[in-house]
Parts: sequence; structure tokens; C-alpha cells
Amino acid sequence: MAGTKEIRTKIKSIQNTRKITKAMEMVAAAKMRKAQENMQATRPYLDKIRVVISNLSKAHPEYVHPFMVERTVKRVGLILVTTDRGLCGGLNVNLFRRVLRSMQAWSESNIEIDVCVIGSKGAAFVKRGAFNPVAEITGLGDRPRFVKVQGAVKTLLDSFEAGKIDEVWVARNEFVNSMSQKPDLVCVLPIAPETITTQQHHWDYIYEPESKDVLDLLLKRFVAASVHQATVENVACEMSARRIAMKNATDNAGDLIGALKLKYNKARQAAITQEIAEIVSGAAAVG
Repeated sequence: MAGTKEIRTKIKSIQNTRKITKAMEMVAAAKMRKAQENMQATRPYLDKIRVVISNLSKAHPEYVHPFMVERTVKRVGLILVTTDRGLCGGLNVNLFRRVLRSMQAWSESNIEIDVCVIGSKGAAFVKRGAFNPVAEITGLGDRPRFVKVQGAVKTLLDSFEAGKIDEVWVARNEFVNSMSQKPDLVCVLPIAPETITTQQHHWDYIYEPESKDVLDLLLKRFVAASVHQATVENVACEMSARRIAMKNATDNAGDLIGALKLKYNKARQAAITQEIAEIVSGAAAVG
């Protein structure tokens, strides 16, 4: 059995760790509420763009934008949205598993893959897997800005317009609730008609410049806004997952401390019993 001094050292070390995990749990809980508010605040913008695109496409059915035309898929672009930091449970790992399954299916169909990475964890994943990264964004922080996402998205949009890639997918974590996050892949290009035809009634507008130019701008902005929404939602997922992970770590530390204290008391009792036995034996020998 380990000595009492060694057990006391372990208890002290775990107590210090528990203080850290408890503090991280509280910080994540506070940030989680702000992240959820940011996520809710960005959704109306995306919904409004979807409504305007739907009205434009219905007002001019004879014009089919290249972003809405399906092609034979020979190469895809993948935007991988991950976190910059760890300590958030299996959030990134579950997403990587989902992505690997899709990559394997594409590879089996002889489809090449270009990867745009958002987040340090995703960048490390791509480097380990020896994939083909075409853009990388890190350090978005707890409030990702729209302008920071546009650059990487433009790289894939230009490739799509040039015919170099035939589909653009976004891999991100979907925020279900504060206790559950689901990894998912969504195709953002070409834009499926059901993605934008959500209104029963539509109307036309007065355009400046031409309606085709407005539709072209809005479709690009729609894709960029979809990716930005994924980054904002990913922050909410990250904070929720970190809160749960740190709570589990704090609870586990408490259980371990309890077990070590029991072990310490047993070791201390055994040492006292041995000392008493030695004193009695010594006294008997003297007598």
C-alpha cells in the first residue's frame, strides 16, 4: 500500500486540478449563453437572403444561375469548420469521423477533394491526413466575423465558377441543444431549388443594377453567410461541449479524491495499528 505522504500529494494535486476544471466549466457556461445569443442573432440575416433569392428566382424563371446547375461530380470542395482549442470532449473527433466516412465514399467514386479549413484542430487533422488544403483560417475567436470567412469561401466560389470543382460541402457541428451537438455535412453548391423556395408568395423588385447582377451577388453572399452561420453555431457547440466535459472532469476528480481519502485513512490506520503493536511488543519484552 502506498505511503500516506504519497497519497496526500496525489489528493492535493487532484484538488488543484478540480479547481481548474470547475473554473473552466463556469467560464464555458457564461460564454455558452453569449454564443447562443450570437447564433440566434445571425439567423434572420440568412433567412432574409433566402427569401430575396427565392423571389428573384421566381420572378425570372428563364434565368438559371450557374450556382444552381448540377454537374457531373469529379472534384468537390470541403469547408471543414472546427474549433481552435481542445478540452471540448468528442466534438471535433465525432466531426472528423463523419468527414472521413464521406471522404472515403468520394475516394471510392474517384472524386478528388479540396479542403478549406476553419479552426486549428481542423488544420492539424488535414495535415495528419495528408489531404489537399486550399485555404486555412484560424483564430476566429468566440465571435467569428463575417469578413474573416469571406476570403476562404471566395477561393472555393472562384473554383466552382471556373469549373475546377463541381460541389461545395460544409462540414460542421449542428447545435441541437446545450446537451447535444450533431456532426453534419451540408451541400451549399450547387444550391438546390428546395433550399430557397420556402415562400408561398413572392414579389418582384426594382433593381439597381440588373436583376442578374443582384442575384449573382446574393447567391455568393448566401454561401458565405451559410459558412459564417456554421462558424457561429460551432462556437455555441464548442462552449456547450466544453461545459459538459469540464463538469464531467470535475465530478470525476471529486470521486477520485473520495477514493484516495478512503485509501489514506486505511493506510494511516494501518500505520497507527502497527505502531501500537510495536509499542506493546517492546513493553512486553522489557517486562
